Amino acid sequence: MKNDQKHKWIFPARFRANAYSWKASSLACQRLREAVSEIKKVAKKEPIFGAQGAVRLMEKLWPALEHIDTSSGALGAAVNWALDELIPVVVKAPADQKTRDKWLARLWQAMEDDGVDYLGPVGDRWGELCGSVDVAGKWADDLAPTLKKSWTDPNLGSYFHGATACLSCLLVTGRHQELFDLLAMDRHPMWHYRRYGVEALVALGKKADAVKFAEASRGLNQPDSAIDRACEEILMSSGLHEEAYQRYGLSAAQGNSYLAQFRSVAKRYPMKDKAEILADLIATTPGQEGKWFATAKNIELYDLALEIVSKSPCEPKTLTRAARDYVDSEPEFALGSAMAALRWLCEGWGYEVTSVDVLEAYDRAMDAATKLDNINEVTDRIRQLLESTDSSATLFVKQSLAARMHSHLST
Repeated sequence: MKNDQKHKWIFPARFRANAYSWKASSLACQRLREAVSEIKKVAKKEPIFGAQGAVRLMEKLWPALEHIDTSSGALGAAVNWALDELIPVVVKAPADQKTRDKWLARLWQAMEDDGVDYLGPVGDRWGELCGSVDVAGKWADDLAPTLKKSWTDPNLGSYFHGATACLSCLLVTGRHQELFDLLAMDRHPMWHYRRYGVEALVALGKKADAVKFAEASRGLNQPDSAIDRACEEILMSSGLHEEAYQRYGLSAAQGNSYLAQFRSVAKRYPMKDKAEILADLIATTPGQEGKWFATAKNIELYDLALEIVSKSPCEPKTLTRAARDYVDSEPEFALGSAMAALRWLCEGWGYEVTSVDVLEAYDRAMDAATKLDNINEVTDRIRQLLESTDSSATLFVKQSLAARMHSHLST
């Protein structure tokens, strides 16, 4: 084949059957990133050849990865990311129908062989992968009877791996009533299926009904955050940004850290004041306000950051690092951070605290005090803090600082 002469794929050798052992999750994630990069780079110049590479990788996922320990969730997340990147490559490829039919046949077989449903996202977007309404319609005709039988089977263990593929095809072909009729047969409604009903209502211009349909999908073991995001998108597409923010904006925040959650909301609502967004997010975590300190610091809301840690505990090492990093640019903030670190150390907070951590916090406070030319005042504040209680934590801090404070006083 002409395209094969232009590029020799590297990734297939790395995704041969049984290529990875039980502890190879990290390596597999790295290889996935490399494979996706290779395929997308080729697809820019040769979209059909790139799509062929994407299909080939999807076929190889389960045979290559089946023996890896997936308990951490990292590999599953990496596979989902890879599929999110590669499915559009296949969807957009300008392939003729004969070529696309071959891709579909190979992907369907791969989904049937998949032992842990790695390729679930492929089925979720099957209607798009079909490449045309006519092809999607034929797949819907073939899949609908099996899905109907599965959802009406008195055997509660009945399962059809092509359920979302069928619903996706019905959605793409505009056969909305058939889609709703099928959803009504599901005795145990799941958001994973009902979201196609939401999309169908949006396609029909019934956005208010779509929000109601999504809200009615809530229940035990249903992903509230995903439902919130769907409702939020519907309201925002209608220009109802304030309502979307008030009802779903905060609960739909995504991210593995507090800062990532803030950025997620701020990106979707650029018209909102950052301080207001952060204050609203802080209010969603009563008793854990201190965990937002780093977020407030990173968006330069220094007064709010210090206000947070004056009321709620924060990891002292985090506060000490902030004091170290900002002593030159924001000495007032650095001093406040260091004093907060000493305060929470005295109250027994901190993970695996040693005297070195106590001395570090003290030294950073004195560095900031030197910058602000108020060493005596800061020294008095620290002495008052150490004399405020006789707890074991305070005694530990006092003993750790005894020699250092005596040295400062003697000079």
